[in-house]
Amino acid sequence: MSNSNSLFGLLVGTAVGATLGILFAPDKGSATRQRIADEALTAADKFNSTAHDLKDKASTTAHDLKEKVSSFISNDKDTLDSNLESLVKEASVKADDIISVLEKKLADLKAKNKKYQKA
Repeated sequence: MSNSNSLFGLLVGTAVGATLGILFAPDKGSATRQRIADEALTAADKFNSTAHDLKDKASTTAHDLKEKVSSFISNDKDTLDSNLESLVKEASVKADDIISVLEKKLADLKAKNKKYQKA
């Protein structure tokens, strides 16, 4: 916003200065016209320079933002992958523990069943 305000102020200032210069010019008309042309070229150069600088800033800012978002997404993906791998390992260990407990219970039930069948 401040760059567009500065640019607007520059253009308005140039126009006001040129108008006042024409009204109060002590020089001949040809010299005044040449000065106005020079002022217009200077203002156009400043405008082009400012526009180019704004374009470069916008491009740089967009690139930096893209890099930050990409890095953020990449880090989150790595964290998610790591957490998922850890969760799968933990679930696998717990599943093995559950299977071991169930096998022991099954063995106990088989032993009790044999005992009842003999009796």
